[in-house]
Amino acid sequence: MTFPVLVPVTVLAALVLVSGPGAAQSPSAAATPGAIATVPGMPAVVDPHNLYSETAAGKLNPEVARDLPRVYVPHIQSSDVYVIDPATFTVVARFNVGLNPQHVVPAWDLRTLWVANNAENTNKGSVTPIDPRTGKPGKALPVDDPYNMYFTPDGKSAIIVAEALKRLDFRDPRTMQMQYSIEVPQCAGINHADFSIDGRYAIFTCEFAGSIAKIDLVERKVLGYTQLVAPGKATPSSAKGAPGHAMAKSSAKGMPQDIRASPDGKTFFVADMMADGVHVVDFATFRQTGFIATGKGTHGLYPSRDGTKLYVANRGSNKIHGPTKGKGSVSVIDFATQTVVATWPIPGGGSPDMGNVSADGKWLWLSGRYDNAVYAFDTTSGAVKTIPVGKEPHGLTVWPQPGRYSLGHTGNLR
Repeated sequence: MTFPVLVPVTVLAALVLVSGPGAAQSPSAAATPGAIATVPGMPAVVDPHNLYSETAAGKLNPEVARDLPRVYVPHIQSSDVYVIDPATFTVVARFNVGLNPQHVVPAWDLRTLWVANNAENTNKGSVTPIDPRTGKPGKALPVDDPYNMYFTPDGKSAIIVAEALKRLDFRDPRTMQMQYSIEVPQCAGINHADFSIDGRYAIFTCEFAGSIAKIDLVERKVLGYTQLVAPGKATPSSAKGAPGHAMAKSSAKGMPQDIRASPDGKTFFVADMMADGVHVVDFATFRQTGFIATGKGTHGLYPSRDGTKLYVANRGSNKIHGPTKGKGSVSVIDFATQTVVATWPIPGGGSPDMGNVSADGKWLWLSGRYDNAVYAFDTTSGAVKTIPVGKEPHGLTVWPQPGRYSLGHTGNLR
């Protein structure tokens, strides 16, 4: 299937070397054939063919390795976090946090886990720090509408995804004091993101617009939007968006959710809850190039520890508030061939949502959004263990995880 160029976007087709004070790369990096010229302050890309090379099993930072092995599960309805011991698959602790916690997010420096409490339809948003060494929460800090949370690749800013406000707030990563904001007016339901291999750009999904937005983190501006189209759906026509931006609209609007980059950073995969599959987007041209059908209610995306597979959580429903015991499953996509190579159903039904892979790569942990459960999938066999938890679990994180630094969400480490 051939996809049209959906939006004219003023972007560079190649990765850009940032200029200005402190932008020069080290002599060794500059002289290395194929080396990636990263933004200042971002750790070097070790393997240009695999940006997940440093998140492989066995590559735990010695400091992180001393943290408690735990799975932290936030519950939207009960406004608390359950703590699971992954060795015994049992809940060992529980504590209250702010209103409507959505995701548990590892900080850039890996020394704090932040609970994003977006307090839907109120002005009481906050983020609660957890000390991963003890598993105990600290005092919540007030921030506006923190549906999700990311970090700039240089570690200088936390990015609070203020979904209802259509805004990205860049804050001090420790004190949460405001630094600056980027308005994203055409991105209704802005929520999930991933970053270019050089650290200059981010692509965010726009859940209620059926599109994605490309952000220049250096120039601090929106570059453009691209509408996503599933096979058999109407092809969108271009339409002028907000001043300085381009936008495409379609009567067959999807609902994009999580997004992850391919190991070489050239392709982005976008889960779509309405399209029941994953859109394939070329990073350089910012155009859709394909679509991979997976399962009903496609939602979360997690790379395997060896960087060869992408685990896709299919929530089992196209509804935001779906039924229990739906047709939930996990699809396994081979990065190299962009094909589904395995499907793991949940016996009796379920609703796998957000989570991550264990440090050793042997388990995929996902919240059961509509079933008040957490699922642990054996990544060799696809067998599932189910653990009862609180009301409406969402973006759980597994800790510790291998990697040098975190870009946010439930553990987008590199």
